[in-house]
Amino acid sequence: MISAEHFVAFIVTAVVIIVIPGPSVLFTIGRSLALGRRAGVLSVLGNALGILPAIVAVAFGLGAVVAASVVAFTIIKLVGAAYLVYLGVQAIRHRRDHVAGTVTGPTSSGRLLWQGFVVGITNPKTLAFFVAVLPQFVDPAAGPVWAQLLLLGLTFAALALACDSVWAMAAGTARGWFARSPRRISTLSGTGGVMMIGLGGTLALTGTKAA
Repeated sequence: MISAEHFVAFIVTAVVIIVIPGPSVLFTIGRSLALGRRAGVLSVLGNALGILPAIVAVAFGLGAVVAASVVAFTIIKLVGAAYLVYLGVQAIRHRRDHVAGTVTGPTSSGRLLWQGFVVGITNPKTLAFFVAVLPQFVDPAAGPVWAQLLLLGLTFAALALACDSVWAMAAGTARGWFARSPRRISTLSGTGGVMMIGLGGTLALTGTKAA
């Protein structure tokens, strides 16, 4: 199995990358601001589950094929961007539904988990990161490469889940203060939607290749 030295080095690298606000963090904050802590945490969990297929794909060599294909990479990117824009529009449309604490929009636990999962699985940057970074911490002499890649990927997912949950709780707590005013909570929910639309637009306009 992977050596302790390589594993510790990977954890340090992963934490540095995770704590820097990126698409997952911005998505989490946007959801928490729009729908509250519960929605934020469930979105984080769904997002973490969404990157599991990418981990498996990289471990068994499929990730490199997708990352090297401009067409496949672009399709995944555009689908993910469009879905983020859709979620942002929905948050803006239903921003007044959260004022009284009753939401008419679809915010069941299952739906929130599913939405986070879709965002996670359609984020090509995650796949590109796994393809580019995970192999650097693998020791071919330490055991099956696929097992080491799975361990590193699952470790990254667990760290991301923990760190992003902190962002979700913090943003959700801030939303609680805004909730004292119906106008403020409506504006904040709309702001969360705008953040997600902006994030979707940014992802759509980024380069088509992992490099």
